[in-house]
Amino acid sequence: MIEFTEVSKIYRVAKRQAGMKNAVKSFFSRQYNTVHALQNVSFSIRDGEMVGYIGPNGAGKSTTIKIMCGVLTPESGTCMINGRVPYKERVAHVRDIGVVFGQRSQLWWDVPVIDSFDLIRDIYRVDEKTYRKNVSELADLLDLGEILQTPVRTLSLGQRMRCEIAASLLHNPKVLFLDEPTIGLDAVSKLAVRKFIRELNEKKGTTIVLTTHDMQDIEALTERVLLIGRGRILLDGKLDDLKKHISERKTMVIQYQGNPPILMKEMTQTESSQGRMKVSFDPGEISVSGAIAYFAANTELLDVSVADISTEEMVAELYKEYRL
Repeated sequence: MIEFTEVSKIYRVAKRQAGMKNAVKSFFSRQYNTVHALQNVSFSIRDGEMVGYIGPNGAGKSTTIKIMCGVLTPESGTCMINGRVPYKERVAHVRDIGVVFGQRSQLWWDVPVIDSFDLIRDIYRVDEKTYRKNVSELADLLDLGEILQTPVRTLSLGQRMRCEIAASLLHNPKVLFLDEPTIGLDAVSKLAVRKFIRELNEKKGTTIVLTTHDMQDIEALTERVLLIGRGRILLDGKLDDLKKHISERKTMVIQYQGNPPILMKEMTQTESSQGRMKVSFDPGEISVSGAIAYFAANTELLDVSVADISTEEMVAELYKEYRL
């Protein structure tokens, strides 16, 4: 169980103007800006829940993760994870958590991956039987194979990220923090990582907090989303509910032959190209079946698809709504 209650975090950031004169002056009289990274942030996450934590750059996502990992101490408020305060009981706390930062590595650059795993085993004091079992299972699930015998510096980004995820799970953590776990990965690697994360949550009940700018990760993995902006939690709810909060409208994509169809007055064209058109409409004004029947009767219809507002569109509208 993760309990975040009225947590605030402030940074003092040094500032100075450009130029050598100002650089020398700053040694004797330094000025600071106060940045409120988190302002009375509160939320709770149940055991076994998988939550997407989203927001623009500088919103406070990484600060939140670092407090939950025990790296940072808040100015006020409390953070409790599995009955512990992370920054007060850090050694005991880290035995129960795993962390993957997409732009940082916990593997040693010049040695084979398996050597890094062996060192991580010693750091977390994982018994030999459990360690061998976990390495075998993770190697199969993440398709590591011969990668384990390869120095980290020679791996592709996708291979390294799969190894990073495996390294964070060698000690069977109860909570897994994923910060941009699919950044820079190709389509095949992204699908493999997402599939593994879903299975980990379903089979082992691991609590997962996912921060990412890739909305396909959010849509594929999470049902609940926390939106943070300017250090405050702005929204907390199910993904489908947030989409409805933004728009009840449906999006229909049609492919056709011949002349483009004339739209009904209830429809709005959003995209158009040769033989393809995207329109939006309110299902309260015209039903989905009515819209399909209209196009079928008035054009040579080849294909049609209907969807709610996309996750990317939803997030973009939320950012506009809250002026982030």
